Amino acid sequence: MDLAKKFRNIEKSAQEEVKKARDFESLEKVWLKYLSRKGELARAMKQIKKVSPKERPRVGQVANRVKNNLTVFFEKAKLSIKKQMLTRSLRQEKVDITAPGERPKKGRLHPITQVQNEVIDIFRSMGFSVQEGPEVETDYYNFTALNIPTTHPAREMMDTFWIKGKKKRPEGRGILLRTHTSPVQIRTMKKFKWPLRVIAPGRCFRHEATDASHEATFYQIEGLMVGEDVTLAHLKGTFDYLVKRLFGPKTRIRLRPGYFPFVEPGFEMDITCQVCGGRGCSVCSQTGWVEIIPCGMVHPNVLRNAGYDPKKVTGFAFGMGLDRITMMKYGINDIRLFYKGDLRFLRQF
Repeated sequence: MDLAKKFRNIEKSAQEEVKKARDFESLEKVWLKYLSRKGELARAMKQIKKVSPKERPRVGQVANRVKNNLTVFFEKAKLSIKKQMLTRSLRQEKVDITAPGERPKKGRLHPITQVQNEVIDIFRSMGFSVQEGPEVETDYYNFTALNIPTTHPAREMMDTFWIKGKKKRPEGRGILLRTHTSPVQIRTMKKFKWPLRVIAPGRCFRHEATDASHEATFYQIEGLMVGEDVTLAHLKGTFDYLVKRLFGPKTRIRLRPGYFPFVEPGFEMDITCQVCGGRGCSVCSQTGWVEIIPCGMVHPNVLRNAGYDPKKVTGFAFGMGLDRITMMKYGINDIRLFYKGDLRFLRQF
C-alpha cells in the first residue's frame, strides 16, 4: 500500500473513532491508539525511511499534515466533550435561584466563657489584673503552701485526682490535677511584691459524683488582694460591687462564718437564688440562697509561705465557681447541661 495513502487512512479512522467518544476516558484510548509513541501514526512514521528518496518529501508532507490535523482534531474533541459534560451536569444539578438561601451558622462563646469574661471586666474596673497557673499542679502549691498540711482532713474533702505514678507522698511532693485555682495566689505572691490585686480564672478538677449542682470538671476564679491595712470592709465592698454588677442592684447577699484552712477568719457568701427568686428549688436545696463565694482574710501562714510578713501586710482571698454563677445568671437548674455539647442548649446564649 502507498504509505501516503496509509497516513490518510489513519487520519480518517482516528477521526471516526474520536467522533464516537463520549467522555475523556474513551477519548484517551483513541489518542493512545493513534498518537502515542507506540501508536499507529508513530509506527507509520518509522516506515518513511524505506520510501525512495524521490517520494520521501511528498510522503513526509502528508505525514506531518495528518499529525497536525489529528492533534487539532483531538483538542477540539476535548473542548466539545467538556462542554457536553457541563451541559449534562447543569441539567442534572439544577439550582432554584428563587429558593431562600441558608444563612451560615455563626459560632459563639460558651456561656461559662461569656460570664468569665464579664467577671474579668468587672474586676479589671476595680484595678485587678489577671494571672494564670498550671492545671497539673504540685502537692505543695495545691495544699501545703495554702496551710493544708499532709495530715489535714481538708485534703480528703477535695477528692483529688492524683497523677498515675505520682501518688501522694509524706513530704507533700505529689503531682495532681488542681482542685482549685488557689495555687495561683501563692505563685503570684512569690513572683510579685505587694500591694497586689489579682484574679486567676481557670479549670479545676475533683473526683466526685455529678448531680444538678456538681461536676468533676468545673471553672473557678480565684481572687486576692494584699496590702497595708486591707480589712473585711474591702472584702465586703468588693463583693457587693461584683454581685450588683452581675445580677442586678436588687440582689441580696449574706456572709456566714465558714472554715477554710487558707483564710482566717473565713466566710461563705450567699446570694439570692436566681433560679427560683428565693422561693426554694433543687439548685438552692429549697433554702432560697446559694453559696457562690468562699472567702476570708488570708491566713498568716499563707502569707509567710509566700514570703510576705503578716505583721506588715494583710489581705483577703476568695474562690468563686463560674459554673454556679452562670447557672444563677441565666436561671439554669442543672450544671451538667454545660458539658453535654447540646447545640440546642448552647445556642440560647
